[in-house]
Amino acid sequence: MNRSIAWGVAALMAFTQAAWAKLPPPSPEAEAKAKEAAAKSAWQGKVDGYRLCQAQDRVAAYYRSHLPAGKTANPPAAGVAPCTDPGPFAYTPPEQKPAEAAGAHSPPGTAVNAPSQLQAQAGGAPTASASAASK
Repeated sequence: MNRSIAWGVAALMAFTQAAWAKLPPPSPEAEAKAKEAAAKSAWQGKVDGYRLCQAQDRVAAYYRSHLPAGKTANPPAAGVAPCTDPGPFAYTPPEQKPAEAAGAHSPPGTAVNAPSQLQAQAGGAPTASASAASK
């Protein structure tokens, strides 16, 4: 029975990998929403940490105020930062440049020679277009 379960799990994993491989890339809108969700999640983590810090301060204050007679509480640790409020959530999406402005399609500067001449100068074997142009 254990072998049949192992084969079933292996087959399920193979089909799952095939399904993930066929998914199209996410749209720019979906990527923007994912980035905003990640920023909001990080902010929520900071808010949770702030609330935890406040709760710990309340517990420590209660403990110090309700000590039995004759006992003294340790002073608060030196160098401990006070609780900092992260403030309201604010997300500013990064500006997206078009491909032309990003310089993704060509190197900067003006071309002086044809690409086939540049390849021949670099020591590479000339291409068919370069040999046809020299005839």
